[in-house]
Amino acid sequence: MTAPSKPIAVEEFFAPPTRSRALISPDGTKVAYLAPWHGRLNVFIRDLDSDWATPDDVHDADAPGARRVTADTRRSIDTFFWTTDGRYLLFQQDTDGDENWHLHRVDPARPDEPAADLTPFEGVRLIGTQLPSDRPGTAFVQLNMRRPDLIDLFELDLATGRLTTAAENPGDVFAWLRTPDRLLVFTMEEGGDHVLSEWAPAERRPIARFPGTDVLLGVSPAAPTPDGNGLWIGSWRGSDRTRLVRVDLATGEQIGVDSHPVFDLDTPRPEADPRFPSSLILHPSTGELLGARYLGARQEIHALDPHFATVLPRLAELSDGDLAHVSCDATAQRWVVDFTHDRDPGVTWFYDHATGRARRLFRPFPHLDPGRLAPVTPTTVTARDGLALPCHLTLPAGVEPRGLPTVLLVHGGPWYRDSWGYDPEVQLLANRGYAVLQVDFRGSTGYGKAHTQAAIGQFAGRMHDDLIDALDWAVEQGYTDPDRVAIYGCSYGGYAALVGAAFTPDRFAAAVSYTGMSDLVDLVRSVVPVARRLVENSYLRYIGDPDDPRQEADMLARSPISRVDDITAPVLLIHGANDVRVARRHSDRIVDALRSRGAEVEYLLNETEGHWFLNPDSNIELYRTLERFLSRHLGGGSSTTS
Repeated sequence: MTAPSKPIAVEEFFAPPTRSRALISPDGTKVAYLAPWHGRLNVFIRDLDSDWATPDDVHDADAPGARRVTADTRRSIDTFFWTTDGRYLLFQQDTDGDENWHLHRVDPARPDEPAADLTPFEGVRLIGTQLPSDRPGTAFVQLNMRRPDLIDLFELDLATGRLTTAAENPGDVFAWLRTPDRLLVFTMEEGGDHVLSEWAPAERRPIARFPGTDVLLGVSPAAPTPDGNGLWIGSWRGSDRTRLVRVDLATGEQIGVDSHPVFDLDTPRPEADPRFPSSLILHPSTGELLGARYLGARQEIHALDPHFATVLPRLAELSDGDLAHVSCDATAQRWVVDFTHDRDPGVTWFYDHATGRARRLFRPFPHLDPGRLAPVTPTTVTARDGLALPCHLTLPAGVEPRGLPTVLLVHGGPWYRDSWGYDPEVQLLANRGYAVLQVDFRGSTGYGKAHTQAAIGQFAGRMHDDLIDALDWAVEQGYTDPDRVAIYGCSYGGYAALVGAAFTPDRFAAAVSYTGMSDLVDLVRSVVPVARRLVENSYLRYIGDPDDPRQEADMLARSPISRVDDITAPVLLIHGANDVRVARRHSDRIVDALRSRGAEVEYLLNETEGHWFLNPDSNIELYRTLERFLSRHLGGGSSTTS
């Protein structure tokens, strides 16, 4: 057995990457990417052919050839993109995690000019941005300017910032899409069915109906075909697996485009989380469909374009990871891509298909030695009712994997999934000597419709049983010391942690809830206005309708706040004060109840964050707190430098 190495400091895991998220410009001469400035990630530009061999420990703010084009010192930027003609860079930003996103513009030719806020309206949320290839100087944006619960469509002149109303919501539209010849709307009917229609102010023409049982949060992905006559979507119709189909906008017919015999199209996680690449690989300038991603234990990409079919093998051979974010120039000859990997994340390459040459541009985390990190191993556990539960097990490197303190790490959503790849919190925990068990319990997406729908009515029921069954497996395998287990998660995962502490208190030595909900009735009743019409097929179907007294009583019975007196293990609660998805009172109430009876509870409340902590200093504080808490109650290691 190899002796464990010196712990890696929290800062090394959660300090900002030296560079990340690179995107090549449409003319193929420049690369935009994120790099730190004043402790926050900002957008930088380099000439593609410049010297990228700057020492990895030198920030690009001081490096020759790098030009910073944004100057945000308050909050890191994490979403940005080129316009289709490469004239501008656009990025999204909110205020302290309030999710009222604004769209900003910067001019790469004038890096000293400040960014322009193109949607400078207080309390208004940018819902979506569409950049039409036939109108390169225009964006179509969805904003709730008139009323918090109404999304209207606007045409935005990117040069002047002039905003023109393209269509007003009559009250039932929750999403808009523009094609060169049509304006499309999605609405929801009573019972949860989603309807795609062609917009006309006087009379809409229905095109296609999607049963509510097949549409969880919305039809995703949904991308117009370049000819304007179709819509590429992910569909469950007639199958347990999500397939890629083309909706004919004239007839409404769903025509199969591509599928995988075992895996789902990799959706809807990427539509909600920009850390993950979209399931559809589209040409950034023309919108042509190049490929589709499917995800099981590892990713599989199907090339759907003849030219991309020749490019894809050359990209794949650059890394033993999975191809992640992909960008190309307008000719699709020059490519900048990065890779998913469990121990060497985001390594970014340039590939020139015309010459066949490739070169590595950067590693986002050059200070992290992949050899010191822990492999993430996919496995499958069988639940007590026979359901297959995909899991990921990460064991600490250099330690005999027997009788380990263990963290049961529960993902959020619950309409989300874990997958093979790098997660800094997983690696931090493994580096401290913990086994980390992640379970894609029923309700998780990406494993077929039946796996997701097995969670209906099972909050604090079989969804929790799945976690316990996976934990029992880890104990039976000898990996886990049953007396030294913590349950931890964010959002739904935080709820699951509180359920674990309150409903099965004998199983956990500690529990950590990060922005977790404690009251299901409060959660459903407090959905932000702009999202209320979208929760019928998710919250109401899976959790319950609080306007029905019998369902309300059941929801309360499944809420940790109703069983808080049963919590005996130490609890750590973490919350962002500006969280609009799970209000801070969900944690406040648990803390107050535990403190009132003298129970052991710790509370970290961050006044500058929302549902997820974004800024590096916020995350460093969070994970230092988590590290100390787990060390006290599970006996794992801690870094001497943190």
